Amino acid sequence: MKNKNLLFTVQAAMIAAIYVVLTLIFAPISFGEIQVRIAEALTILPLFTPAAIPGLFIGCLIGNIVGGAILPDIIFGSLATLIGAVGTYFLRHKTPYLAPLPPIIANILIVPYVLRLAYGVNLPIPFMMMTVGIGEIISCFGLGLIVYFALRKYRDVIFTPHFN
Repeated sequence: MKNKNLLFTVQAAMIAAIYVVLTLIFAPISFGEIQVRIAEALTILPLFTPAAIPGLFIGCLIGNIVGGAILPDIIFGSLATLIGAVGTYFLRHKTPYLAPLPPIIANILIVPYVLRLAYGVNLPIPFMMMTVGIGEIISCFGLGLIVYFALRKYRDVIFTPHFN
């Protein structure tokens, strides 16, 4: 049991760290009303391990803090990623093509209001829903499914505990 908890913690920490690094490396396109957050490709990982849920949330939280986001964005942007990760986890027994939908929907519904209310972006909400949605589709469907198909054949090696 102790080793399973350690594995869960290590997986969550690694996912969080990768999310932060990707967010910061691609910072110019990770923030704003038109954004493609490459790190959102990792929202496919709850299909492999429940440790991805806290990992994605903490990674987004830290990425937003270090990336210079303001408090409402740190809170609600990170919650959008958490909601998306939980939704993806619940779809783990379905086709992988449905898995990107929860993070896409959560971000479409939350991020435009954060941009409007927290940052004062004066673009129409439907337009920002569209731009955030396009970015999420690129990240979650496009890149996320590439991540999924690259990792699925190694699922047992990477995500399953091998303790003696």
